[in-house]
Amino acid sequence: MENDHIVKQTVYENEKKFTYSQFFSYLAEICGGLDIPTPVLLKAHIFNYAKFNHVIFRPADFMEQVSFDRLVLENIL
Repeated sequence: MENDHIVKQTVYENEKKFTYSQFFSYLAEICGGLDIPTPVLLKAHIFNYAKFNHVIFRPADFMEQVSFDRLVLENIL
């Protein structure tokens, strides 16, 4: 998202059962599909995703400079 507008979006589907231990792999695949760097994944990100069904990554969560305000992952059931 940039200036509260969606710049790019994708829907990620995986045939395998979702596991939090594989969260980074899922995140890396999503970021690869969007052609953006993969952010640093902290326990707080996983907890937010587990509790609220979404997580927000800010530019400070990336090791490389990004051109957007935030990356939002949402679990759509």
